[in-house]
Parts: sequence; structure tokens; C-alpha cells
Amino acid sequence: MAHFTDIRALAFDLDGTLVDSAPGLAQAIDHALADLQLPPAGVARASTWIGNGADVMMTRALTWTLGREPQENEQRDARTLFDKYYAETVEAGSTLFPQVKATLAKLAEKGLPLAIVTNKPTPFVAPLLASLGIAEYFSLIIGGDDVVVKKPHPAAIFLVLGRFGVLPQQLLFVGDSRNDILAAQAAGVPNIGMTFGYNYGEPIASSQPDLTLDSFDELLPALGL
Repeated sequence: MAHFTDIRALAFDLDGTLVDSAPGLAQAIDHALADLQLPPAGVARASTWIGNGADVMMTRALTWTLGREPQENEQRDARTLFDKYYAETVEAGSTLFPQVKATLAKLAEKGLPLAIVTNKPTPFVAPLLASLGIAEYFSLIIGGDDVVVKKPHPAAIFLVLGRFGVLPQQLLFVGDSRNDILAAQAAGVPNIGMTFGYNYGEPIASSQPDLTLDSFDELLPALGL
């Protein structure tokens, strides 16, 4: 773990890394599909669609349920319905993974600046962090609407480097999907993949993160804390 000895800041993905948000996302997807007179997907299937933002997620949902690529108007209507229902389910359908809050508190105690880098639509992010009691730990939030290109593009991570004033080797990025690891690798930052999240049904190790962890609190010893 020698490459984690000079870490001055950390950035985290949200869904599947800090937060088990699949139940709320799946509920909103299924409500949207029902309004379109389409069958429900369920949590297990919907969790494989998470990670590239709401537009891609709803495209995947429509492609699955229609058996074809959706048309532009179908995509637009589905996204509008998803946003409507997710605003109602985002907090009730989301819980922190074990040890997340205590670990973030410990990192904050050490004076390490922490950022969120997520493809989730930006308006949902801050209220969710507040409802889960972890908003105070993050001095920077970059949502899916805050960059022109979402992860796996490294644009959001470059923003974190600039705002925190750290070099690539001084920022540790923690995620759960190949999008996270690819973005971190493209930005040249050390990275950790969590095995318990949502990665399209693939093991996170297949994306070759610098380190894989099975429990969130294992982050502390990985940093020598």
C-alpha cells in the first residue's frame, strides 16, 4: 500500500460506495415504467443499470422492457417521470452502507478534505447527504450535472484536484464500479474499488483498481490510520 502514503485528500463515488440507493432508484424506475404501461424491473435488475447517470439508466430500463432502443420522446418521458418519482423516494429508499459514517468522521478528524464525485443528477445529491447525516464531511460535491462529461471521463476528478489544490498522486478516489476506476486511472489518481456496490454484475477486481476492499472501514488501515 505504499502508493497510499502521500494522500492529502479523498473523493468518493456515492451510489454503491457510500449509499445503498438501489431500493429507491428501483422504486422510481418501476413507478415511471408503470405510468408508461410497462412491466416493473425490480431491485436486482435495476441495480445493474446504476452508475452512468439517470439518462443512461432510464435508457437501459426502456431497452430491457421494450426489447429495443427507445425513441427520443420515450426516453424524454421516462426521464421526466423518473425525476418526479425519485424526488419522492430518494431519501426513504437510501441507506448508508455499514461503517460509512464512522469512517468518514475519522477521516474528517484527520483534517483530510473530502469530495463527492457522482453521476447522480446534482439536485438529488445534497439533500440525500443531509438526510443521511453525512453532509458535514464533504467540502466539495460534484454531481452529474456539474460536468460536461460524466465518469468514466476524468473531468470531475480533475475538478477535485484543482479545487483541493493537490497533485494526482495525493488524491485517493474510492468507488464501486468500472466507471469509477476508469475515471481515476485516466486522471492518474490512486484508487480503491469496493466489492459490495453496483458494478453491472461484474466483480470490481476485473477493472484492476489499485486495491479492492470488502468493508468500508478497511479504508482506514489502507491509509495507515
